Amino acid sequence: QLQLVESGGGLVQPGGSLRLSCTASEFAIDNYAMGWFRQAPGTERGVVSCISRDGMTDYIDSVKGRFTISRDNAKNMVYLQMNSLKPEDTAVYLCALSRNSMAVVTTPMYLYDYWGQGTQVNVSS
Repeated sequence: QLQLVESGGGLVQPGGSLRLSCTASEFAIDNYAMGWFRQAPGTERGVVSCISRDGMTDYIDSVKGRFTISRDNAKNMVYLQMNSLKPEDTAVYLCALSRNSMAVVTTPMYLYDYWGQGTQVNVSS
């Protein structure tokens, strides 16, 4: 049974950086697109970034130039490097595996079949 586990969250001051990791167990992710999502209290879950099988990446406008998604198929892991963090980035961040090999930020969430439990990111002074 595929499991996705996120790590790397925490408390950081505005302008700081965090690197989130997502590890997949019992399943090889290399043929599938992966996505990072976030959900703040009282808001709906939304996409942040995604990476396709071929390494193509996509980001929502509010994180472009600050966040970088990457994958290491040999390690079965996906990362989200977050720089220049802002208070509005505070949320639970979740990774997900798509049923398809390609994804963009407009890909509907129902096309992601597996989800992690999330890791909390707090950006505050």
